[in-house]
Amino acid sequence: MPNPEFRRLLRALPDFPATLPDFDPDTAADDPAVLFRLWLGEALAAGIPQPHAFSLATADPAGRPSARMLILKDIDDDGWQFATSRTSRKGRELEANPRAAMNFFWQPLGRQVRVAGSVVRLSAEASAADWEERPGADGSPNPVWQLYALQPLETEFWQARADRNHIRYRLPPGNGR
Repeated sequence: MPNPEFRRLLRALPDFPATLPDFDPDTAADDPAVLFRLWLGEALAAGIPQPHAFSLATADPAGRPSARMLILKDIDDDGWQFATSRTSRKGRELEANPRAAMNFFWQPLGRQVRVAGSVVRLSAEASAADWEERPGADGSPNPVWQLYALQPLETEFWQARADRNHIRYRLPPGNGR
């Protein structure tokens, strides 16, 4: 049943601040890792809390999607890294369907970064080291903790504009680490 009051409430909410950063794709780095680090630095400078947090979307074998918030661990030659328990829902979904999408959103800057591709497990040693580096680590091992790397097939940097002609800067496969 339609709810016009709720729809009006949602339509009345502001989208983005009046002042947004400029972004020119023609002068932007063509290496997503370089551009991401620049944008992350700008998010930190703007005081955005947890700018390394992202939504990770996975799907089960039947294609039913699920999404949740995680923390980016690193970007290197292996890919864009994150970790979870292999026995968690996302761990089980990644085992059955090793593809995912990440979305970082920094509303005060009107920016988001979307990264999608294949996901690989990293080594047991790297996973153990990641577990030990977690805040509050007590020295006990966690044998189901897994460090993963998303290897991008596509990367998109999105910059909102006040005139609603938002900028999408897509990088082709092969770029992304």
